[in-house]
Amino acid sequence: MVENIRQTLRDSAAARWTALLFLAFAMFCSYIFMDILSPIKDLMQSTRGWDSTAFGTMQGSETFLNVFIFFLIFAGIILDKMGVRFTAVLSGVVMLIGAAINWYAVTENFAGTGLEAWFNNNLNYIPGFDELGISPFYRGMPASAKFASIGFMIFGCGVEMAGITVSRGIVKWFKGREMALAMGSEMALARLGVATCMIFSPVFAKLGGQVDVSRSVAFGVILLMIALIMFIVYFFMDKKLDVQTGEEEEKDGPFQVRDIGKILSSSGFWLVALLCVLYYSAIFPFQKYAVNMLQCNLTFAEVPAGSFWASTQVTIIQYLIMLVVAATAFASNFSKKSAKIALLAISVVCLTVFCYMGYMRQSAETIFAVFPLLAVGITPILGKYVDTKGKAASMLMIGSILLIVCHLTFAFILPLFKGSAGGGVFVAYLTILVLGSSFSLVPAALWPSVPKLVDSRVIGSAYALIFWIQNIGLWLFPLLIGKILDASNPDIVEALKTGTMTPETAATSYNYTNPLIMLAALGVAALLLGLYLKAVDKKKGYGLELPNIK
Repeated sequence: MVENIRQTLRDSAAARWTALLFLAFAMFCSYIFMDILSPIKDLMQSTRGWDSTAFGTMQGSETFLNVFIFFLIFAGIILDKMGVRFTAVLSGVVMLIGAAINWYAVTENFAGTGLEAWFNNNLNYIPGFDELGISPFYRGMPASAKFASIGFMIFGCGVEMAGITVSRGIVKWFKGREMALAMGSEMALARLGVATCMIFSPVFAKLGGQVDVSRSVAFGVILLMIALIMFIVYFFMDKKLDVQTGEEEEKDGPFQVRDIGKILSSSGFWLVALLCVLYYSAIFPFQKYAVNMLQCNLTFAEVPAGSFWASTQVTIIQYLIMLVVAATAFASNFSKKSAKIALLAISVVCLTVFCYMGYMRQSAETIFAVFPLLAVGITPILGKYVDTKGKAASMLMIGSILLIVCHLTFAFILPLFKGSAGGGVFVAYLTILVLGSSFSLVPAALWPSVPKLVDSRVIGSAYALIFWIQNIGLWLFPLLIGKILDASNPDIVEALKTGTMTPETAATSYNYTNPLIMLAALGVAALLLGLYLKAVDKKKGYGLELPNIK
């Protein structure tokens, strides 16, 4: 009888990795929508009148409700009270509602409506928020950007709720097992959403030779419908697990407000949370501007309209090659030596072909699409290393160093290759791959460390608090990048006002040096915190440098 109780879905490697697949695929879809407008910033400026400040304000709005209305804290409470299943489905519904609003805001149907007139005449001043300088809107902000911001705020509530729910779900299914590998693998798959977005968003926007940015957003909305289905399937699988174990997660350790105080009183928790906000603030906001940064720093030749490299077919072929790169690199982590070498060889060859195709297509978005590919291959390696060997704090420090080097390369070295198409693209590819690999250190090292710092009964609230602190950076830095970009390029701003420069030309003429220096400074701060975290861990014995598998 005891044996029967022990043999649950969680004890089956196939079952727990299937549960992970459902969660990871849902996050894959949400990551696509999160950056759906990032590769078409130039088109948003030329077709919707969104300058860098409007674009940055809208992109930063994703986390506004989470930060200033404390929705993310409530999400953690909901997670602890209602459990993973309910919160997962709820997050899927909320994401879909927000995405649908965001889509309508950028359609041609919105233009000229009474709703557009209302947004033009309202939300120009919000008492309290304006005085504090944290308003998500401003006078002169395009109506479509204001309404899109509202949709993105709602989506942001859902996606961050999904993030903490998935983290909690992985802890539930993998605690005492290969948890860091699971978390790293989930993020590796989810981040393929970034490449998918970079490749397909511009294609849908320019489909048929007529630019319509709403098609890109509609593509993201459809994928969020699929994400909701994935969460519903996970709901029934997770429920079956609880039936087998006899657990009632909703009644496990009822949440109390004083538990937040216990979490916040941990110095280790604060160090991890601050590391998280610094690290993610140097990555996610950058993703939203990365394509435009490449457009401004690289020299692209126009691809003939009728050529293979300008066709829709090449997009699909390149994406399929990307999937082969990701699949072989990921599978090599679980293969024996001979198969591992063969898989890695295939992955390297396909990655080379992928990069060559990106170069031949002469588009910044297909170049930046390489961002998550190296991470897909090495994240499971890093996760497995943390599971078996430890050294999580040390890995965070290495990631910070790589972060600094990459942003400074973008700021000072990449512009030197302006006019040299081949050399500039090579430097861009190399730097983007290294940046993506540094990003993989966070899910492999940081997230599995949280259960070592807080009681498992309130781990949902702990993840929520970390995500809330992280969201402050994700709200602030897209906004700051946009403002710094306009402030650093006053000639472009003035030329747009006087009409001496077209929006199309302005969109690819910005100097990105100052925003990139700011992002590198975040990496420096993260490195210093990582050093301090390692010292504190050694003194207090949190076990961050110890392996997860005992």
